[in-house]
Amino acid sequence: MRNSRADATWEGDLAHGKGSVSTASGVLKSAPVSWAARTEPSQTVTSPEELLAAAHASCYTMALSHTLTEKGHPPTRLNASAVVTFDRADGGWKVTTSKISVRGTVPGIDQATFAEAANAAAQGCPVSKALAGVQITLESATLEG
Repeated sequence: MRNSRADATWEGDLAHGKGSVSTASGVLKSAPVSWAARTEPSQTVTSPEELLAAAHASCYTMALSHTLTEKGHPPTRLNASAVVTFDRADGGWKVTTSKISVRGTVPGIDQATFAEAANAAAQGCPVSKALAGVQITLESATLEG
């Protein structure tokens, strides 16, 4: 078992307040967060949903790498993105979807086998499982040269 830790601070009301988040690893150090970053594009302030997208994309690439390796086709490179949607639903705000796209360089494999492994990883990675109740969609799985 391994525990991961993050700490957050918030000052003020929801609409006008501000906060920060830090991780025990030190990768994030007082990274700014705000309500506005959750509902409008931001280049300098993060949101829980952006952090969730980062967690989902990174977990997904690890799961897909494992799945491909178990099938005898270790990947050379996998690039994935996750787009997490935060929207009004059921009378409030919630994470409604996470859409994954992946491109991979995997020697000795065909597109159909890659797509099958990509779908399995989309449903099987631990972050996908933690997002039970959120629609998870594999938007694209493209095998490159």
